[in-house]
Amino acid sequence: MKIDAIEIIPLDMRLKEPYQVAYDSFDKAENLLVRIEAGGLNGWGCAAPDPHVTGEYVKDLLSLGSAVLPSFVKKDPFRKALIMKQLKKETPGCFSLWAAVDMALWDLVGKKAGLPLWKILGGYRDRIRTSVTIGICGVQETLEQAEELVRSDISILKIKGGRDVLEDLERLDTMRRELPREIHIRFDANQGYCVEDALLFLKKSEHLNIELFEQPTAKNQPELLGVVTRASSTPVMADESLISLRDAFHLVKRGLVDLMNIKLMKVGGLTEAIQVDALARAAGMDVMIGCMDESALGISAGLHFALSRPNIQYADLDGHLGLTGDPAAGTVRLKKGYLYPGPGPGFGWAGL
Repeated sequence: MKIDAIEIIPLDMRLKEPYQVAYDSFDKAENLLVRIEAGGLNGWGCAAPDPHVTGEYVKDLLSLGSAVLPSFVKKDPFRKALIMKQLKKETPGCFSLWAAVDMALWDLVGKKAGLPLWKILGGYRDRIRTSVTIGICGVQETLEQAEELVRSDISILKIKGGRDVLEDLERLDTMRRELPREIHIRFDANQGYCVEDALLFLKKSEHLNIELFEQPTAKNQPELLGVVTRASSTPVMADESLISLRDAFHLVKRGLVDLMNIKLMKVGGLTEAIQVDALARAAGMDVMIGCMDESALGISAGLHFALSRPNIQYADLDGHLGLTGDPAAGTVRLKKGYLYPGPGPGFGWAGL
């Protein structure tokens, strides 16, 4: 079996509701699709570059991918390690492009086997509860969005903050008072706090039962995460500070965090994510599978991985919700707060 064709396709989608995080605001999602044809089958992958996290831009990846990917025609698609090594050599720092190609190769494996990837990867569970995110907004708007999500059977809310610690605390306090106690609340500062703000947040939120505290400090100073972690009774999670397997090794070795957020787009694909998760498991650490603003195809890949491993205890796979113009819409299903994969082989999408 050889690769007969490979192409990269731009995918521009809009967000029905723009949102804000500590470092930017978003009203659209620019993705790239990668299609690898081999033996009459099509493997599909998705790239969701984020200049703030991985330093990538869609136009650069589209140009580079269009130039480099045709060189893999006639290669054996099941020699993934060889293909990925060559791709990484020719496209340094292109994490989400790597993720898309790696994803398409795994999709071919599933379609050749006639099985969904979550079963091939381990098959630990067949569904997982996901959080749904509320961006930075005023206290009343935060509460209104939260109440709407709870009415739609969402039981885990992830609140974005990091611009104003006192307002963040007011938003969370209001939610905890007004929402049912069984609702789980996660908080993501997206690098917005200094250590002093993070410690103030922890002190003032002790009574709020926050499930986890994600990336409070700057990504390029992981030692600051360690300061916060050692002072916290709330589990502290690394997100932007975790880009590579090497990052994960240093976070674990130095005891800088309690949890890690693995995103396929950050680490460069499912193959690399499996290694990061194995490192976390060896350290006795649970992980979360997260996402960018991604087509449901990318979300499906993250979901299949999340279903495969027992130490993947958290999912934040909501980046496809509210997107318009997503050709892979429906590839995953959200029902009563749980995310389910589609029944098809691979990642469950037949393609364009």
